[in-house]
Amino acid sequence: MSDAYLALEDGRVVEARGRAPGRTRGELVFTTAYTGYEESLTDPSYEEQVLTFSYPLIGNYGVRSERFESDRVHPRAAIAREFTEDVVEWLDEEGIPAIDHLDTRELVTSIREEGAMKCGIAVGPDATPEDAKEELAACKGMSEHVDIGAQVSVDEAEVYEGGSAATVALVDCGAKGSIIESLCDRDATVHVLPYDATPEDVEAVDPDVLFISNGPGDPKNFEAAESLVDAYLGDLPIAGICLGQQVVANALGGSTEKMAFGHRGVNQPVRDLDSGRVVMTTQNHGYTVGEPGDRLDVTQVNVNDGTAEGLANDELDVITRQYHPEANPGPHDSLDFFDEVLDMAPDTTVATSD
Repeated sequence: MSDAYLALEDGRVVEARGRAPGRTRGELVFTTAYTGYEESLTDPSYEEQVLTFSYPLIGNYGVRSERFESDRVHPRAAIAREFTEDVVEWLDEEGIPAIDHLDTRELVTSIREEGAMKCGIAVGPDATPEDAKEELAACKGMSEHVDIGAQVSVDEAEVYEGGSAATVALVDCGAKGSIIESLCDRDATVHVLPYDATPEDVEAVDPDVLFISNGPGDPKNFEAAESLVDAYLGDLPIAGICLGQQVVANALGGSTEKMAFGHRGVNQPVRDLDSGRVVMTTQNHGYTVGEPGDRLDVTQVNVNDGTAEGLANDELDVITRQYHPEANPGPHDSLDFFDEVLDMAPDTTVATSD
């Protein structure tokens, strides 16, 4: 007899084995990453989502906190073909429902064909299909969470001393720790500001670069970050990663749109339009830049679907990436992005990192 149920927006209820108990709801998405489950589960961009791993065995090299990208697990639930005991124990301690022993291949195929869908999960010895359906109904009735940034951002400014090469004001819309580390490794000092930071907050830092981080949800919900881009455009070099690219595009007259099932994994091919070079990248986003507008040039595109992966305005010192150059997990093909960002800072010498 099953002790876990997954109710899907298409009407199905999938039985599974319960690994960590609880009831929850959220948007069902998948990642194709075959390593880096610790990094994925602690990535703030997965806030309010239910994460399905397409790789069949999750947990085969244990759980180590030094690999975490933040201080907690962000998906509301986790799904795999099979979880090891190490991962189950971790998720249970975090209060995150987890299920396995279901056909994740079929589940991923459904998401690819029908798009990311809402779901409800019920796990435990007394769980019933009706419990999962109730969670799904509640999820369908939820309005768009316009203040999701408050759940993933720092409450007040934090400073990471890396060196004197440059001072970076990083607007934390749900930043991965590896972004901060990548900048500090290059001798930059990073001031992490809340997602709703004001121009006064930025002025207090006196930065050389304004950096908009990755984060969850619709970029249009991050109005304060968009306002900062508008306020400092032309006065400060501006960079962005993932949601940061989308925020910058919206601020400069472009537009963003929700994707069918997004890009989530560590093997997304990206072509640089100037050099023709193709690099493999790590990605995690459900929105994309539909139109860049008149002030941004598309510099890189996704080989699979042609979506914008890099934007720039050389005259205004703006550079962005839709993917995650810092990887973790994933290939390090595009780490030089951080060198490019810090090269925009005035009178700096970048300490490149291995």
